[in-house]
Amino acid sequence: MPSPFLPNKAALNQPQVEDWNSFRDFRDGLADNAPKIEALIAQLRSQPNQMPVVADLFRAFHNIKGDAGLCRLEFVLPLIHAVESLLTRMRAGELLFTDLLGEVFLLTLDRLEQAIDLLERHEPANGLALLTLCDGLEGLALFEQAQIDHAAARLIEAITGFRPGNSHLPAREAALQARSKLEQDDDLRYFRELALQLEARSNAFQGRTDRNLTLALATNREVGNRVDPQQLEAAVYLHDLGMMFLPEHLWLKSAQLDAAEREQLKRHPSWGAEWCNRIPGWQAAAEMILQHHEQANGSGYPYGLKAEQICDGAKILAIIDAFDAILLRHSHRGQQKSLLRAIAEINAGDRQFASDWIQAFNRVIRRHLEGQQDT
Repeated sequence: MPSPFLPNKAALNQPQVEDWNSFRDFRDGLADNAPKIEALIAQLRSQPNQMPVVADLFRAFHNIKGDAGLCRLEFVLPLIHAVESLLTRMRAGELLFTDLLGEVFLLTLDRLEQAIDLLERHEPANGLALLTLCDGLEGLALFEQAQIDHAAARLIEAITGFRPGNSHLPAREAALQARSKLEQDDDLRYFRELALQLEARSNAFQGRTDRNLTLALATNREVGNRVDPQQLEAAVYLHDLGMMFLPEHLWLKSAQLDAAEREQLKRHPSWGAEWCNRIPGWQAAAEMILQHHEQANGSGYPYGLKAEQICDGAKILAIIDAFDAILLRHSHRGQQKSLLRAIAEINAGDRQFASDWIQAFNRVIRRHLEGQQDT
């Protein structure tokens, strides 16, 4: 039977604020404690065996836990309680500080600050995997020193989707980071699974992953594969991954978005690109993802880039993504009519899309239409 004195982990599934005045007090206290924690971890990285610094780190986290209790922020308590379990073993000399343990502590602090920031903006924080992080911290506290770095690396990967940098890993682990053709194929299969999970969120999305991939690769072939096909394939799978960090009702909404909702939606390329950029070997795909809502006339987002500043892969993605969005918008009017309207609308946007890629796209679509007529 669980102890009634243990923090309520269920609160991690949907962090909430009970009292906004108390919330602001906690936010201010966290802003004071966070730099102290970062400074203490920096000290331990240079001199790992300083037990007084470990004790100070424990107290800093304990202060956050105490503030959370007073301010009735229940979701904070199990996270910090799990960190304290690790630090208690370090204070007892059962575990030694390592760089990867330091990364885990900082990741916990970062996620806590992100949750507070989201709640302050009245946005849901249930996409931060806080329960997974808490479970991982609790599990980490059970490992012996010989396994601690490997377990910490796995926890970081589970939360962020990428392995820690080579500088933090033992030589054997670092060697495993080399990207082989087989690993790249494995990555692409994983990226595809993520895309299909996103696709499954709505019946209207069914088939869009394969549709987009076929058109993107065919358009690229029209100009002699100017873009690396593997990088383009990854970008097709992941270009909307950032949507999964937004409230689901927002990106599934069929009605017109208001100004605030549009601003929220504009964050998704940055989030998807950041996730992809941290996986070794997929930096070109990350650039495509980041720029796929930029427009040739400079009116796109997130940076307002103009034609010459946008990479070719993003130019392809911009056309394919817009084409699919138009098809979705008109799908209730009949497939053939929707297809023709979508082509016309894409071609009317000559200042929005790169003209050379529009021409290649048109050749692909023309062959598709001719194939339909033949059958």
